[in-house]
Amino acid sequence: QVQLVESGGGLVQPGGSLRLSCKPSGSIFRFFVMSWHRQAPGKQRELVASITSTDNTQYADSVKGRFTISRDNAKITVYLQMNSLKPDDTAVYYCQGSMGPYDYWGQGTQVTVSS
Repeated sequence: QVQLVESGGGLVQPGGSLRLSCKPSGSIFRFFVMSWHRQAPGKQRELVASITSTDNTQYADSVKGRFTISRDNAKITVYLQMNSLKPDDTAVYYCQGSMGPYDYWGQGTQVTVSS
């Protein structure tokens, strides 16, 4: 059974940092486009960042310069380094792996930015 397991969420003060991790269950994910999405209460889910198998990256305008997505194919893990966090970054963050007709999601990890 394919699984994506996120970790690293939590409570952080404005201006702080967190690093999220996403661990897929199979090595085939090194060929997938991996993405982070987030959903805040009462809002639609939005794409935060994505990275291709050749390390091309894309970011939402709201996180450019603050968030960095990366992948370690040896560890089959995808990371989202989040710096200069703002209260508006508060959301459940989801990891997604996609390739062709295949589309897998993790269960989400809560990030709360509050003083």
